[in-house]
Amino acid sequence: MSILDEIKLSYKQGGALTKLIYINVGIFIALRLIQVFFSFSTGSASVNDYPVLTWLSVPADLTALLLKPWTLISYMFVHYDFLHILVNMLYLYWFGRIFLEFLNARQLLGVYILGGLSGVVFYLLSYNLIPIFQEQIHYAILMGASGSVMAILFAIARYAPNHKIHLMFFGAVPLKYMALAALIIDLISIPTLSNTGGHITHIGGALFGYFYGSQISTGKDLTLGFNRVMDQLASLFKPKSKLTVTHRKPMTDMEFNARKNYKQKEVDQILDKIKSSGYDSLSKEEKQTLFDASK
Repeated sequence: MSILDEIKLSYKQGGALTKLIYINVGIFIALRLIQVFFSFSTGSASVNDYPVLTWLSVPADLTALLLKPWTLISYMFVHYDFLHILVNMLYLYWFGRIFLEFLNARQLLGVYILGGLSGVVFYLLSYNLIPIFQEQIHYAILMGASGSVMAILFAIARYAPNHKIHLMFFGAVPLKYMALAALIIDLISIPTLSNTGGHITHIGGALFGYFYGSQISTGKDLTLGFNRVMDQLASLFKPKSKLTVTHRKPMTDMEFNARKNYKQKEVDQILDKIKSSGYDSLSKEEKQTLFDASK
């Protein structure tokens, strides 16, 4: 089996968490390979001159977003820097595994997408309503899975706050303190303006995750509607079965008796023919009818 076949098999047999990681890594590799050919053809290796990224990342400018609405989903699977995707995928794997210890894969996928959407809403509101960001609005773009990962972390931290994970130098740390530390880091990092949009998106994802965790604790699953929509979309692309199912109306007593009498007359005629001409005179159909009646 080739490496490509092994990867395909691993993807097919893997759960939602495995598929999310594969999709993120696959898109990252594809984008970097495209960038290699693009840089050779244009002579520029700058990410700002890379049109593929701008078509997959969310623009802060709402007018530009109207022309690229698909970026609201695509951005949460797009990474350009190796360290960016490495950190996000490690966090997705660690917190996703913990999430699946308490909840299921469909809920994980729902939190990933809905948390990413919550993060991008905070991002767009901040850049379009807060004056300090107005200078960046025409060129700022958003990419990465970190908002979705934060949603997963806060969802499970709210659902199982005292679940402990072991960290080097710190020992066993409850999830609620991990989530709190991540939130504080994002809050104090916003004024640096180096990755303001990313930190704001983290906060949006974290708020959705916390709200989801509080609701699922009471038995309310906010991902049910999303999963129904995904199931309907998936059914559109499934090949239709060639098998057809027919439903017959049950026979009435009168119809049953009429059919029985007809069969009996047919058998009597065959028996009369045997008396007069012998068994060998019967046709193949008549022999089959007689055989069926003998059962």
